[in-house]
Amino acid sequence: MKRRRHAKNLPNMLYADPKGRVYDHPHYKMTGFSGKTPQPLSADDLIPMPEYSKLFFIPDCPAVGWDPSRKEYVTVPEVETEGALTKSFAVAAFPEAGLVRSHLPAADYRRKTYTLPMWGYTAVGYGDDKYWIAAFRVEDNAKWDPRNYDDRKLVPAIKRYVKQSSSGPLLNHLIACATTNHCFAAKNLFLRRWEAPMPVSRGCNSSCLGCLSLQKDPSCEASHQRISFKPTREEIVSIAVRHLNEAPEPVVSFGQGCEGEPLTEYRLIAESIREIRRRTDRGTINLNTNGSSPERIRMIAESGLDSIRISMNSARKGFYEAYYRPKGYGFKDVVASIALSEDLGLYTMVNYLVFPGITDQEAEIEALEKLIRKTGLHFLHLKNLCIDPQLYLDSMPASKSAAVGMKTMAGMLAKAFPGMDMGYFNRPLR
Repeated sequence: MKRRRHAKNLPNMLYADPKGRVYDHPHYKMTGFSGKTPQPLSADDLIPMPEYSKLFFIPDCPAVGWDPSRKEYVTVPEVETEGALTKSFAVAAFPEAGLVRSHLPAADYRRKTYTLPMWGYTAVGYGDDKYWIAAFRVEDNAKWDPRNYDDRKLVPAIKRYVKQSSSGPLLNHLIACATTNHCFAAKNLFLRRWEAPMPVSRGCNSSCLGCLSLQKDPSCEASHQRISFKPTREEIVSIAVRHLNEAPEPVVSFGQGCEGEPLTEYRLIAESIREIRRRTDRGTINLNTNGSSPERIRMIAESGLDSIRISMNSARKGFYEAYYRPKGYGFKDVVASIALSEDLGLYTMVNYLVFPGITDQEAEIEALEKLIRKTGLHFLHLKNLCIDPQLYLDSMPASKSAAVGMKTMAGMLAKAFPGMDMGYFNRPLR
């Protein structure tokens, strides 16, 4: 593999003081990590940080930068700021939807005693009066532009929706998702458009490191409140049919961030879909799942399902099981579910949770290409895995496989599988 070199005129390294105020360093330059290793950056790795991205600082973790005069990486525990010596903490960005990060933030985690909340931590710097992030766009979809989710329009839309509906636990849960958790899919339901969620499951048969709805570590709160009840078939059908009949390009999706694994409620889902399709043939019914049971997927598919998105962080068994920590199923079941879904005529997608330094290893790319050929996959979602980088890296199996770079990996897959779509968002099929 060709040795990379740091580009000239890189953005400045960012650091934060203990109050979270962010500065750019006058001498040290931005760098990024691939896994646990600092990696040279080129201009091609960087894009201006989009408007709806976020900045974070990482307490107790000094920033790491590139010293262009000494041509070496330096850890920066302290910086003179406004005439006083202050502690220096690393800064990270969280890219808006549709972007895939190519490098992790450059940080020294050795003194960290907590777990970071679940965001897609990304390398970021500052130059030419703008922030720059290490990322590339895999899909541009205006439907998910934050400007389409103005709460000043949402609140009256919810009031109108409720006036025309029978109140129930599922509807109340989705109102909380839209207003408290700011779930865009839940907002779509009340704005009567596009993809809307249909959470049903309280339980799960995985114990994912990065579970969005259940975290036992008090320093890392779950980002979603998991549904606490089993919805009735009648309420599921009522909400789904209304959305499919009224919304433009409608999708209803079982399997959301605010629930466990939907296959644990496979009978309820199958019965609901059968009744939904008895009342309307409009729109797309989708299932987001861990793919743990091919036979349960068969039952749901035969009830009238249109598409399925099966999540995985790796096409390698050891890496998959280290993250998902499955209960009562294994990696082979997930692969079988992907192949079966394609055989059953479902539009078959993999929600591929990507992480620089792991996903772009040569051994991972080889395993993923083998899986795609074996299953006939239609669509590969490239989704940034939102998790504490240190936690994830320390939990993964050791590997000596070289990383080729996230952008290079995406290019290799596009070339090897020209008939397979790659992107970020679910799609309407009807």
